[in-house]
Amino acid sequence: MNHSIFDKRNYPIVNVEQGYGEWAQTYEQVVQDAMDIRLFERITAVDWQAHDYILDLACGTGRIGAWLENRTNAIIDGVDITHEMMAQAEQKNIYRMLQQASVFETGLPDAQYDLCTQSLADEHLPDLHPLYTEVARVTKAQGKFVIVGFHPYFLMLGMPTHYNNADGDDITIQSYVHLLSDHVKAAYGAGWSLVAMDEGIIDDDYIAHKPKWEKYYGTPISFSMVWQKLEVGQN
Repeated sequence: MNHSIFDKRNYPIVNVEQGYGEWAQTYEQVVQDAMDIRLFERITAVDWQAHDYILDLACGTGRIGAWLENRTNAIIDGVDITHEMMAQAEQKNIYRMLQQASVFETGLPDAQYDLCTQSLADEHLPDLHPLYTEVARVTKAQGKFVIVGFHPYFLMLGMPTHYNNADGDDITIQSYVHLLSDHVKAAYGAGWSLVAMDEGIIDDDYIAHKPKWEKYYGTPISFSMVWQKLEVGQN
């Protein structure tokens, strides 16, 4: 569903490349670790040290890559569609390779990675099926995919992803509402099995960093899912 059905702010809407291109310089100063990194840290279904090759999808400025680097000796590659975000990631010297490409068509070899990650990007995808299909293609059998996303419930409250441009104007980046069941349907159709799931809410820690969101206290803001790729013929 297009987020405009629920949008209560009616900011101008731009596409992903323009939005994140303009936001790249200030992105890490705005995005709260409680949105995604806190959920990564709560995951127990993944042994971060046990992987040799990791793909960080929609790697952006490299926030998740930096978190991974502190927990694994694996080789980490990154994919993102926005040049300006990738330029920030490149400065961190985390990634063996950075590929400018869509998460739908990475251009990477089949069955290359033990683990794939993606954070705060699925809400910008009009369809989830190509994502789960492409990640299954580049992941080894029994490999895992950790996805952390902006909770659909929060989007349905009328709060799409937005930022301030260089002129200080509020801008929305084109977003879509995917129910959690949409993830399950798309993932199962691509040969994934759900291993673990969690949801993050706006709590005391979150309010301490963003007091103006106190009115949303107790509201789910993000989610995590850990998927494992099935062997051929396994169900």
